[in-house]
Amino acid sequence: MKQYFIFSIFGKFRKGVSDLSGESLITVLPNKPRFPIYHSHEWWGDSWDSMSYGQDYDPGRSFFDQLKELQEKVPRPHQIGQNNLNCDWCDDAWNCKNCYLSRSMDKCENLSYAYRAIDSKDSFDIFYSFNLQNSYDCLFCHDSFNLNFSENSRDCIDSYFLFDCRNCQNCFMSWNLRNKHYCIRNKQYTKEEYEKELNKIKLDSYENIKKLRTEFEEILRKEGVHRENFNIRSTGSVGNYMTDCDKCVNVFSWEESQNCRNCMRGLRSKDCIDMGFSWNLELSGNNGVVDGGYQIKHSGGSSTGRFSEYVDLCKEVEYCFGCIGLRKKKYCILNKEYTKEEYEKLKVQIIADMEKRGEYGEYLPYSMGTGDYNLSNGIVYFPNMTREEVLRNGGYWSDEDLSQTDGVPSSELPDSILDTTPEVSSKALICPESHYRFNIAQTEYEFHKRKNFALPRIHFDKRIMDRMRKMSIMKNYPYQCFYCKADIMAYYPPEWGYQKIACEECYKQNIA
Repeated sequence: MKQYFIFSIFGKFRKGVSDLSGESLITVLPNKPRFPIYHSHEWWGDSWDSMSYGQDYDPGRSFFDQLKELQEKVPRPHQIGQNNLNCDWCDDAWNCKNCYLSRSMDKCENLSYAYRAIDSKDSFDIFYSFNLQNSYDCLFCHDSFNLNFSENSRDCIDSYFLFDCRNCQNCFMSWNLRNKHYCIRNKQYTKEEYEKELNKIKLDSYENIKKLRTEFEEILRKEGVHRENFNIRSTGSVGNYMTDCDKCVNVFSWEESQNCRNCMRGLRSKDCIDMGFSWNLELSGNNGVVDGGYQIKHSGGSSTGRFSEYVDLCKEVEYCFGCIGLRKKKYCILNKEYTKEEYEKLKVQIIADMEKRGEYGEYLPYSMGTGDYNLSNGIVYFPNMTREEVLRNGGYWSDEDLSQTDGVPSSELPDSILDTTPEVSSKALICPESHYRFNIAQTEYEFHKRKNFALPRIHFDKRIMDRMRKMSIMKNYPYQCFYCKADIMAYYPPEWGYQKIACEECYKQNIA
């Protein structure tokens, strides 16, 4: 599973220029890439031809070595995604508008510092959340308006610090509630009492928000009832964070799929095995970052193909083997086109040679990764991955010191946003944890000012990483159900200290 992340770049946003035209661009690809980088509109244009890099197969050499050699010649687009407007500082964005420093989004508008968001708008710091509006600092929250500082909550309005709440409105620091209004710490108030108490809570103060976060984490440990998994409307399945799945085993963060095995981060797939960050696939396997296809195997960074193997960055190809950056091609090997008969004969020969070398059936090697592993999504899901292990496997690791000292420590910001002015956006700030430099964007300041929320002190990438690690657990641990005392397996590391974990049946009877 670790290897599937070699194409899943988290990266650091940086400025650069196109190797084709010299046009300015913003990308998360590495500073010193092994391949040319074109602006996305140039990559999709007609000014270059990926077939011009075609090469003959050499039976005397490793096929992977030849494929890597080809990969280093073929340009890559500076950004993943299409149909975006004013989303230059984003990556893996689709059909989005006016988004900033965000990744993995579809149909979003006016988002900043978001990660894996769908159908959301006018929000900041939302992670793995769908259909949110005017919300802030949410993890795995859906279908809500003005939901803030919350986790695993749905259909909520005008609320703060909620955990596992459904259809709640005007609630604060509460957990496991259903269909409630005007609750604080799970205690019912009248509308007037609630508003009076809420006015006493100073969300404009950074120090007070820190205290509230500490209280919230303590509630998660001691008071909140946690399901043994977060699977929703999923049957015959084993894993976590599955929604509308059937007969999926060892599957995580997966939606609307059937008969999948050993998969993580994807959706809308059927009869697939061994995949990461992939979706819209059928009868496919051993893939990383593949979007759409039928019988696609051992591939990465490609989309909408059929009957193809070992392809990278290919779009709408059929019957291709070991190709890079092709579009709408058929019967190609190493970017060279053949007749159907020639293709089938050469493919058989290559597979036989690969089998002799122990290559066939293996995923693309670490040496074909498009970025540094410690700046990939892999480091979120496998934080114990070491530099030595990556380099030993032929991968890449960034030793670049990204810390900065040219700026003002963010700890020197006024505690209350009430004591700040719009000029704060012009300051270069230094994060106390990552030591990265960042600034408070003007739209961010306006958002916080409108909500009367204290300004953040931690770099946005660090905030994203910290949040996402909470959903990256793929190992379950033995527990006893809080209610019936039955032995269960749940996806909460013991060091989290959660004291109330329920089996699915008891959770439904007592909470849902």
